[in-house]
Amino acid sequence: MSTRPVISVVAPVYNEEPIIDELYRRLAAVLDSTGEPWELVMVNDGSYDGSAEKMRALVERDPRVRVVNFARNFGHQNAVTAGLDHARGDAVVIIDADLQDPPEVILQLLEKWREGYQVVYAVRSERRGESWFKKFTAKLFYRLIYRITDVNIPVDTGDFRLMDRQVVNALNSMREHNRFIRGLTSWIGFRQTGVTYVRQERFAGQTKYPLRKMIRFALDAITGFSYFPLQVAIYASLLFALIAILAIPIVALLRLSGSNIQFEGQATTLVVLLLVSSFQMFFFFILGQYVARIYDEVRQRPLYVVADVWEQQPEQAQGMSDVEAAGRTIPAAGDNKVAEE
Repeated sequence: MSTRPVISVVAPVYNEEPIIDELYRRLAAVLDSTGEPWELVMVNDGSYDGSAEKMRALVERDPRVRVVNFARNFGHQNAVTAGLDHARGDAVVIIDADLQDPPEVILQLLEKWREGYQVVYAVRSERRGESWFKKFTAKLFYRLIYRITDVNIPVDTGDFRLMDRQVVNALNSMREHNRFIRGLTSWIGFRQTGVTYVRQERFAGQTKYPLRKMIRFALDAITGFSYFPLQVAIYASLLFALIAILAIPIVALLRLSGSNIQFEGQATTLVVLLLVSSFQMFFFFILGQYVARIYDEVRQRPLYVVADVWEQQPEQAQGMSDVEAAGRTIPAAGDNKVAEE
């Protein structure tokens, strides 16, 4: 593209074949209405349905669409990171491809950005089409994160947000592996505000965040921004020590007084040992999560590997029809940051 975009939209995609055309249609309508140059950066996170073919067709039809094609599935947060690495706009919007976050809300985000805010996050006032369990666990998660983390992460917010170029540059400099984008964005600072919206049902397909991934995501968020779980272990050990200190003289006095209370038998001892052991194993697990994060950082593996990037070359986009202007493929052996991280 010859004109540098003012607005970049980053959309990670994982098996969203039925949604891609509608996603592009609605995003293009919203972005065209701004009158500003824009680009759509779609990240193919190892999709195995027809998503790649759909995105390739968009590249051939519209030079403002670029596709970063992963070598395999690296996860949603790494896909968002890749999109931010490739985005060139002054304002960068992150949006999921499932259309639960309405593209029309982008206009509200842009309005706040033009007022001088550098991070504008979208706050969910209502979540339609989700089970009571998903709503309850999401509400619990956001409030727990807000209470125990070391940064002020707004409740009921996802990754749907707009960031100024200065914020994106700062975020791109942070290459930690167990990523929690909304937490990193809050940690960076700058002028931030929110806009409320109603989250819609999925346009098509199924959620890509089952319970297992939700738990993993929550662990990354908690261990990435809080030492509270380790502090709980200290408090629990102090509690058990206090119980033991109080129990020793009480038991001794009862035995010396000839009380009828019986302490013989192993059942009580075994129950107490099992209880204490379960607490020990739980806190070993918590400690292991922090050690695993250290291990991930020490290995210094790239956050993602790009197989190729599809985009129209500027000379192709000028003087050629959209059909003739084929998407350019950039091999992964190119720039180390773009191709591997």
